[in-house]
Amino acid sequence: MSIKNVQNTPISIQLRELHGALVEIVGVMNRPQRDEAMVKEAGISLDRALFPLLVLVERLGPIGVVELADRVGRDYTTVSRQIAKLETLGLVDRQGKASDRRVRESMITQKGKTMTDSIDEARERIGLAIFANWDSEDVTNLVRLMRRFAEDIKQSDA
Repeated sequence: MSIKNVQNTPISIQLRELHGALVEIVGVMNRPQRDEAMVKEAGISLDRALFPLLVLVERLGPIGVVELADRVGRDYTTVSRQIAKLETLGLVDRQGKASDRRVRESMITQKGKTMTDSIDEARERIGLAIFANWDSEDVTNLVRLMRRFAEDIKQSDA
């Protein structure tokens, strides 16, 4: 009777490779210089600490401070101050949550949407350069598989 060593199975090796790739991707994505480059490429003026919050409010809003803080790995009091700054800049509005008026949620303003549109255009230019030597089928498969992975990992976290 043979007992298979899970550590040596092909999926275990692939999972280690996947984890390594994700660590590299997250490392690059979390570099402050990356946000600064994106802001510069977009031709906008925005503090790099506010940049990810603005994008998340646009993508996920209306959204509360606690959920935003959880998503960016910051203390909710810090995020609350940063959202207040975005509100002062006219990029987000805060309103009471429909189901619980004690909870204030942030949503993008037209001025904020214009800014995130510029960021999206910059992201596309940068992405096109990254994928310039890829076959379109490879890009399609990467997007499809990353979306599937994101959905599955989100479900496993629930």
